[in-house]
Amino acid sequence: MNRLEEVRKVVDKILMEQLDLEERRCGYVHLYGVADICSLLALKRGLDVELCSVAGMLHDIWTYKTGCSIDHGKLGSIEARKILNDINIFSEEEIDIICSSIFTHSNKQDIDNDYCELLKDADVLQHYLYNTNLPIIEKEKDRLNILFKELGLSL
Repeated sequence: MNRLEEVRKVVDKILMEQLDLEERRCGYVHLYGVADICSLLALKRGLDVELCSVAGMLHDIWTYKTGCSIDHGKLGSIEARKILNDINIFSEEEIDIICSSIFTHSNKQDIDNDYCELLKDADVLQHYLYNTNLPIIEKEKDRLNILFKELGLSL
């Protein structure tokens, strides 16, 4: 069984229920994009690629399910835990890693554990890569600069 694909099935079902087609498109682009960047960064940093990718797939699930982004890190971690418990293919320790990353991902100025930091970095990088002609979100600028240095890139 491919656990990442099982999570993607759940995410796809939630996104397909999103009636706003633009919001649905943004959901697919953002969640899959962050998950892919999570995989890349996990390979580079020596973290569990599967857990990082799953965190990326689920990190904004609350926003795309409800259309509300208020407290979406906290509420998304609760929703992700429910999803992961329902599909029953992850250990409690793995679920804790995934959900703590989701819980903290909106606090870009705070420094947390390696998994939390990876999700924040992937989220910031996906926002930037979506359209590099758009202005960089101010609260993401410092993190993006550090990440670019790590990757040997320049803004």
